[in-house]
Amino acid sequence: MGCWAIGGPFHNDNGPSGWGEVDDDESTRTVHRALELGVDFFDTADVYGAGHSERVLGRALAGRRDQVAIATKWGWKFDEETKYADGGDDSAAYVRQAVTASLDRLGTDYIDLYQLHMGNLAIDRAAELLGTLEELVAEGKIRAYGWSTDSPERAEAWGRDGAHCAAIQHDFSVIRGSRHGVLEVCERYGLASINRGPLAMGLLTGKYDASTQVGPKDVRASGVGWMTLFGKDGRPSPEDLTRIESVREILTSNGRTLAQGALGWLWAVSDATIPIPGCRTVAQVEDNAGALEKGPLTKAQVGEIEALLAV
Repeated sequence: MGCWAIGGPFHNDNGPSGWGEVDDDESTRTVHRALELGVDFFDTADVYGAGHSERVLGRALAGRRDQVAIATKWGWKFDEETKYADGGDDSAAYVRQAVTASLDRLGTDYIDLYQLHMGNLAIDRAAELLGTLEELVAEGKIRAYGWSTDSPERAEAWGRDGAHCAAIQHDFSVIRGSRHGVLEVCERYGLASINRGPLAMGLLTGKYDASTQVGPKDVRASGVGWMTLFGKDGRPSPEDLTRIESVREILTSNGRTLAQGALGWLWAVSDATIPIPGCRTVAQVEDNAGALEKGPLTKAQVGEIEALLAV
């Protein structure tokens, strides 16, 4: 379960960075329902909701910590009171400051996977953090670490040099996917390929069409450069809606919902993939977790989709 959305609103100089208003009680029910349905990996970041996502997740998992693996991220500075994210800090000293704060918000004494959240940090600068991360492993504060980056070169650097590097988180979905690049690096080094955006920021739930428009507090309406799935007006990309329609029949085979088919595609393309679909309601997590019963698509279906999308 991806936990960006349950953090609620926060912002930076470019505008909204969250997914709009959120109901903490519903978020807690969602986490509990996820556990009931077999979900045991929860991914968040300290900056989501300016600390709020970690706090909500920590409360929801109280008394159940030994049942789950928690992944969080560091790198972006923020103010919990103003909900303002004010830039990054790539220093080794900040790693220790950030991990201490995350442990407190999560209500735990260890983090299973601690991930660098600065996806474009220079490789040589990121290499300087490995020593501190190894110290945190030795101290028992984290069990492993990884990097959230879409760069194969950066993934390669930590996969090769990070003794306890266990995962790379990258943008990966049936309409934003390729076996090449980061996934190949993960397979080569035995790393988990944690798939951010597995439902294409909601487009692969089937709930969006050309007339849909997200609200002004939603990051999908922010117009930031990396936001290609939605336009500046908060409307879905027409090209991506067309691509989804071209493979809808395959993804919804055998009684799957569109979201379940999208998750099944990820499991079918590689044994390394771990999709982290975001959700903030019980209904959403029930739909996502329903993919577990359906399982992966077939290799033949993956081939059909590849031919249709040329991915």
